[in-house]
Amino acid sequence: MVAEQPTTRTGPAPSPTGSPTGRRGPVVAALMLAMALAALDGTVVATAVPQIVGDLGGLSVFSWLFSGYLLAVTVTLPVYGKLSDTFGRKPVLVTGTVLFLAGSLLCALAWDMGSLIAFRVVQGLGGGALQGTVQTIAADLYPLKERPRIQAKLSSVWATSSVAGPAVGGLLAGYADWRWIFLINLPLGLLALWLIVRHLAEPARSTPAPAGARARVKVDWPGALAVFATGVLLLTALVQGGVAWPWLSAPSLGLLGGAAALAALTVVIERRAAEPIIPGWVWRRRTIAAVNLSLGALGLLMVAPAVFLPTYAQSVLGLGPIAAGFVLSAWTLSWPVTAALSSRVYTRVGFRLTAVLGMSLALVLLLAFPFLPFPGEPWQPALLMLLLGGALGLFQLPLIVGVQSTVPYEERGTTTASVLFCRQVGQSVGAALFGAVANAVLASRLGGSTDLDTLARALDAPGSLTADTTDRLRRAVDAAVDSVYLGAAVAAGLALLALLTLAPRRFPVLEEEKRHGPEEG
Repeated sequence: MVAEQPTTRTGPAPSPTGSPTGRRGPVVAALMLAMALAALDGTVVATAVPQIVGDLGGLSVFSWLFSGYLLAVTVTLPVYGKLSDTFGRKPVLVTGTVLFLAGSLLCALAWDMGSLIAFRVVQGLGGGALQGTVQTIAADLYPLKERPRIQAKLSSVWATSSVAGPAVGGLLAGYADWRWIFLINLPLGLLALWLIVRHLAEPARSTPAPAGARARVKVDWPGALAVFATGVLLLTALVQGGVAWPWLSAPSLGLLGGAAALAALTVVIERRAAEPIIPGWVWRRRTIAAVNLSLGALGLLMVAPAVFLPTYAQSVLGLGPIAAGFVLSAWTLSWPVTAALSSRVYTRVGFRLTAVLGMSLALVLLLAFPFLPFPGEPWQPALLMLLLGGALGLFQLPLIVGVQSTVPYEERGTTTASVLFCRQVGQSVGAALFGAVANAVLASRLGGSTDLDTLARALDAPGSLTADTTDRLRRAVDAAVDSVYLGAAVAAGLALLALLTLAPRRFPVLEEEKRHGPEEG
């Protein structure tokens, strides 16, 4: 266990926006609009997939509409984090917004599935800047005491998007044209861009840089390319393994082997770089390392409800797609509420203990899922999801606020990006791992080779099945999803282990943060 490396700064904290506090409103509105672009993206596009495939074809590769975007967002997060610390938040956020809007316009003009996937990657290159930089600016704008307020607003954007996204996507695809799901981004994004350019002013650095210093800043482009290439190979292996090809096939082994080799090369490059994209202190400092591992475990466990609960609701409970979506959306209602209230807890008991309490409750709820009756009532999993969202809101926000409060402005972008990067990688690993778990359970229950998607499609047409066959298939899906939730409980245990063994009891909050907010208990 490596000793904490304290970071200190003297003098008063800079004004986050370089302008009166009252002008934070337009900047917050811009941040919420920018976050809405990223949050709405997946849910809106998913609803319009049938219309897109019907128009452009490419059924065999349509999953890359999501995988390509996810890859681009994930692998660019650490790059944008470092660039925002080096050149400032504003140019990175402006660049990311422009890229996202350019990708949206190009998606609307796509002529086949290949071009649409390529343009989705362009969108993702902008989405990586939106996700990381918005969270970083939110921490810059508000002192420790007020930070949960802005984070809760950003969480509410995700909650609203998860409910409104499918409805918006369905309406546009059904009554207009699927291309409008991308064109609708333009007015929202342009408004956000105007607010950012007009109202966001960078804070003054604690030590003024000499004239021409910024021009001499060396960007670690070899490191950025190495991080990007490693992430592409690793995430492609995780996303496509077991779907496009078997896990032990040459493509999977080749991609995983290539990712391992590139990861080793990345470490060598980053150790030699003057300003590495992923600096070593991200993992040497106990607090940041613990939060990174904990948020990675959070990404892992989030896959269980987000990916498998809709199938459970439709195939086991017999609900329609819309009703199944509402069962899932229950956790998005409680997550921002407990996130907003979490400051009342962590100011009394501390960041670590608050997160431990939240994840301990989540662990109990995940373990409770397999004990739901078969087939059960829709309110039962919905209630569990409502409570799970509340528990995770109590877990995630204190860790993000806490770790941001332990680093100065010049390190906050890199720190925030590392946390979000670990969560994204955790989600990719979870999708691959839990997909393999579900399919293994189905194979043991039914014999032969099958998968959850095939069974779900079969159960969508119950008239073609006998009552005994339908019951057998539903019980197999129930057992598979129960196993996934048990796997998610293991991930919750790993998050707790990381916090209890690595994180200090009291986060080393900077003195300037303590002066502007309550000291951690």
